[in-house]
Amino acid sequence: MNKFITTGLGAAAASALPAIASAQEAAGLDQRINDIFAGSTGWFVNLIFMSLPGTNFPWIVLWLVVAASVFTIYFGFIQIKAFGHAISLVKGDYSDPDDAGEVSHFQALTTALSGTVGLGNIAGVAVAVGIGGPGATFWMILAGLLGMASKFTECTLGVKYRNEYPDGTVSGGPMYYMTKGFKERGLPMGGFLAVVFSIFTIGGALGGGNMFQANQAHAQISGIVGDFPGWITGIIFAVLVFAVIVGGIKSIAQVTEKVVPFMGILYVLAALVILIVEYDKIGWAFGQIFEGAFSGLGVAGGLVGALIQGFKRAAFSNEAGVGSAAIAHSAVRTKEPVTEGVVSLLEPFIDTVVICTMTALVITISGVLVMDPATGQFILNEAGTSIMTVDGSSGVQLTSAAFATGFSWFPYVLAIAVILFAFSTMISWSYYGLKAWTYLVGEGKTKEIVFKVIFCFFIIVGAAANLGAVIDFSDAMIFAMAVVNITALYFLMPIVKREMKSYFSRLESGELKKFVD
Repeated sequence: MNKFITTGLGAAAASALPAIASAQEAAGLDQRINDIFAGSTGWFVNLIFMSLPGTNFPWIVLWLVVAASVFTIYFGFIQIKAFGHAISLVKGDYSDPDDAGEVSHFQALTTALSGTVGLGNIAGVAVAVGIGGPGATFWMILAGLLGMASKFTECTLGVKYRNEYPDGTVSGGPMYYMTKGFKERGLPMGGFLAVVFSIFTIGGALGGGNMFQANQAHAQISGIVGDFPGWITGIIFAVLVFAVIVGGIKSIAQVTEKVVPFMGILYVLAALVILIVEYDKIGWAFGQIFEGAFSGLGVAGGLVGALIQGFKRAAFSNEAGVGSAAIAHSAVRTKEPVTEGVVSLLEPFIDTVVICTMTALVITISGVLVMDPATGQFILNEAGTSIMTVDGSSGVQLTSAAFATGFSWFPYVLAIAVILFAFSTMISWSYYGLKAWTYLVGEGKTKEIVFKVIFCFFIIVGAAANLGAVIDFSDAMIFAMAVVNITALYFLMPIVKREMKSYFSRLESGELKKFVD
């Protein structure tokens, strides 16, 4: 994929020929890699995203939603019971700076959020609403609320079984609670699950958490400033990402604690302004969401279509149950594992219940979805697979069109948001991949630098290439992480329950007091 060419002193017209040939060669190489990858890994992608018989509902989504429901019931609706306490913890009310760990509760939360808040909140929600109608939003919110219990479970275990080193650094995540937790309970296969999970995590980090982000960021930038070689975007991102991740989790946390609130507030404020301008339609929009959730309102797939799209978007957006967030939260400064489990349950709430819902509301009230004024129902496209839009747009373009109904300049804001989302996602997933890497090859500065260089190289590849099959495979690896992780969570959730009961009994008795510096 070398896009550099060597030219002589010939005429400009002659020198253009090798440039064209080089571009064609690069495109041909992309296609060959795609074909090879699709041929060898297509079975794995199809297996992970295979639909349940007679439906278009991916079994992996059901796997995530069922687990979230089990954890919600098993832990007594912890997402409701501990929500207020989660806010107190994020504020630092119970934080002792002398506790082991590398980052604060707030920094751990923003680092994990930066890995989940991204294009799924912008493009993915548009796809869900475009297919399942506004009713998909209801099921998306429900799945997000349930997912809070999954985050609580995995992040509590992440802190409990993390490795703490003499230099103050820590390593944690599913691979550690699989080995240690299974051993503590006398269960076999913990080490095997940890290795498999680590392999999936590295693949997901290099692909979905890296190449895909760089690719989409380049597409947004070139859409604003005009077409230019992707490797230029890749090199710029690679340099910026390396400058952040070379400093480790502390450096990553210092960036995410600034970038995540900024990009989240920027996006939510833009949505709020649209909603304020169209305030008279808000009640109608919520009516569409609730009515559509249980009637389907004539959208593609009806009620089932709305439910499937809502659950899919929540699962694909907040990654509850995937295990990635447990790696970031394991670095927190605390001696109480449950505190970070409680903090982490805010993630699906912010990611899905707040940001995804904002996107869905703006799309619903903007009028970009075509309705039949006589029946009040949405009009489907010719294929009957999605709702017609006023300009034929879908995905991120549909979200852009919806916001542009209020601000003609919003596509520029959206481009900035996408770039920030991509950047923050890359730095978070670099840490996830790094911890999986060091679990497999061992700790050490040199080993860490090797992975960081590899990670940054793949940023350039992702921005310059169009490797669809590679991205599909890496996405499948991210959700394969959930297969391994949730299997482990089912075996280890009694340990979490024991920790939870101990912590809240001590909190209620006054044994655990707010920290005063």
